[in-house]
Amino acid sequence: MQIDPQDQAKIQHQISEIINEHRDLDEIIIKLTEAKMVDQMKITRLKKRKLRLKEKIHYFENLLIPDIEA
Repeated sequence: MQIDPQDQAKIQHQISEIINEHRDLDEIIIKLTEAKMVDQMKITRLKKRKLRLKEKIHYFENLLIPDIEA
């Protein structure tokens, strides 16, 4: 299945947005970890969210890979 250029651009944009959110979560997790009063539960939730975002990135990147017919 071939993705048209317009859909490809939309997917690229979604990937960029998710990467930015992933990076922001990483910064927040680092700051919370360095803080004196660490809320371990909150950090765990943020790490899980970060993992879900990483999975989404991989999903959308795989959409951009063309199918190879054998």
